Amino acid sequence: MTDHKNSVDLELEKQEVQHTEAGGVQDVVFSDRPALEKRLLRKIDARMSILIIIYILNYIDRNNLSAARTKGLEVDLALKGQEYPTLLSILYVGYILMQIPSNIIVQSTGRPSRFLPLCMAVWGVISILTGITHNFVGALLTRFFLGFVEAAFFPGAILLISNWYKKDEIALRTCTLFCGSLISNAFGPLIAAGILGGMEGKLDQPAWRWLFYVEGAITVAVAIVAFWILPDFPHNSRGFTTEEKALAVLRMTEDAGEPDSTDGEAANGILHGLKLAATDYKVYVLSMALTCMVIGLSFNQFFPQLTTTLGYNNTNTLLLCAPPFVFATIMAFIVARSSDKRQERTLHIIVPLCFGIVGFIIAMSTNVVAARYVSLFLMAQSYSSFVCLYAWISSSFPRPAFKRAIAIAGVNAFSQFGNISGAYIYQSSWAPTYIKSFGISIAMFVASITLVLVHRWTLQKANERIIKAEACLDGSIVRTADAKVPYGFRYVL
Repeated sequence: MTDHKNSVDLELEKQEVQHTEAGGVQDVVFSDRPALEKRLLRKIDARMSILIIIYILNYIDRNNLSAARTKGLEVDLALKGQEYPTLLSILYVGYILMQIPSNIIVQSTGRPSRFLPLCMAVWGVISILTGITHNFVGALLTRFFLGFVEAAFFPGAILLISNWYKKDEIALRTCTLFCGSLISNAFGPLIAAGILGGMEGKLDQPAWRWLFYVEGAITVAVAIVAFWILPDFPHNSRGFTTEEKALAVLRMTEDAGEPDSTDGEAANGILHGLKLAATDYKVYVLSMALTCMVIGLSFNQFFPQLTTTLGYNNTNTLLLCAPPFVFATIMAFIVARSSDKRQERTLHIIVPLCFGIVGFIIAMSTNVVAARYVSLFLMAQSYSSFVCLYAWISSSFPRPAFKRAIAIAGVNAFSQFGNISGAYIYQSSWAPTYIKSFGISIAMFVASITLVLVHRWTLQKANERIIKAEACLDGSIVRTADAKVPYGFRYVL
């Protein structure tokens, strides 16, 4: 084991990496690795930043139904009974179905820079078509296919980030991505307020239809730009020098302890990755933890309705949606940075959920406008937990590549059942207090906290088994009851 460690250290001191011809990188010696790595991270961050804009539009196109509802969508489409919540939930049916297949496509082709913008352009067109619907069935179909195509983005983006950033960098980058969602919650209603307030009757169209036309068109335009900016994977991305690509590959090899496999090039790589993911208990624990959290966070789909209970007019109601999610964005950055710095996930997930529970309790127990508005801030900041949990998911499945791709997509896909059920827990009949709704959210947060603790315990036990196996074996690969893991690997707790 000592000889092996010395040989690894020697290779790192040489700062030299060998890669296959498929990767296009040959023997490269780094003359000044710290400076090169700093420049590489800046370049990666700059190109990845467009993911934030895409995610903003992803959520705006998904959630603009709620804003359109405040300006007559329900009346014009003659919706009745449970048809409106069905429009909300049907999106996640398509979203669930396409998550794993889309990540398989991304991993197999190795070209997220082409696949993700293509999907984005298609969902932009579908969003535009939502504006021309005239009945429940038409809206139902557009919402289903919108979810079907939108499904490619988030798991694909998480997979892309996990291929470029190390364990001590990924929570902050995941947070930066997810801030697209938080920003959309903050500024989506502001954009909607501008369109709904200024486009009523233009070309004899109600303002809510213009909401879909304008926002869908913006999505298509950004998709075209994203095609030229988004990177692919470290070994094959455009716009990086050979030295930069070699360093990017080496960074991830050092972080996981072994090179990322190229099993995605063969059909049996897909089947092998699927089998590994399907038989890993961590997938199921994380799926349930994330699902419970998503149900608890389902207030997001009804945020304009919750701010309506404060008693202001339509425009002011939409404007009041912004500050809680601006606060949530700031808190998410603070929590994610702390989580990366300390290499700790559990408490960084649990503490924001506890503050969220306090927010629900305040909302249940008072009708004072100021207190209820404060409760919305506490609810919104609980998204910090969501960000850290996604970073934990990525680092819980380091290798092989196809297992990671399928596990990330599978956990995210299963969690969308939370969005489907969450669409029904803030019912109009429970307004304006929503006591039952908040009670359900509290129960789901408690369940999520419990599962997070279970996951931490299982990873701690896995680390103990890995340490014990390393003490007995000499080699770069350690076989334990959990998996075959590289020498020196430890799960983040």
